[in-house]
Amino acid sequence: MRPTALFRRDKTETTDTVVKTPTADGTPAVGKGRPTPTRKEAEAARKAKAKTPRTRKEQAAAERAARSSRSQDIRHGMKTGDERYLPPRDKGPVRRFVRDYVDTRLSFVELMLPLLIITLIMGYSGSTYLASIGNFVLLGTLLLVVLDMVFLRIRLRRELGRRFPGESVKGTTYYAISRSLQMKFMRLPKPQVKLGQTLPETYR
Repeated sequence: MRPTALFRRDKTETTDTVVKTPTADGTPAVGKGRPTPTRKEAEAARKAKAKTPRTRKEQAAAERAARSSRSQDIRHGMKTGDERYLPPRDKGPVRRFVRDYVDTRLSFVELMLPLLIITLIMGYSGSTYLASIGNFVLLGTLLLVVLDMVFLRIRLRRELGRRFPGESVKGTTYYAISRSLQMKFMRLPKPQVKLGQTLPETYR
């Protein structure tokens, strides 16, 4: 036998052995005593790392995406009346009742647009008589709008005192009049009640 045969190793033998040290809860650990992450945990960590903006350009893109998401939430709240996404001036049961109260009424402002078109046609007809009638109709409509706003304030104050005793109604008159002076399809938040609908007694 040659001397070199004593130092020969079998090719099937493994030279390295991985030693796994159990952790405190009994799970095997690799390296510095850390448990091996599962595939799901590794994918979640990789996704979280990928989402974290690294450069200034990525940070700006993330801020734009966040602003766009907030804008979409606000638009959704304006359409559905979801108070989670409404601005502070539109939140609360008092403001919700004011909106519903205004939206169930037929305001004279909604008649202004067709009457304005009619008076314009009369004014450009070339007839002094028709132009004077158009101006008279327009002035009469403006007077009715003013009276309607006065009655709106009186009746709304009475309803607020009955439904919300002891609560502050500051700013509700301006809120109601500014909403009433808009065409119904232009109002925001969007009307959630129909014309002439009976409103619930409680808005708590």
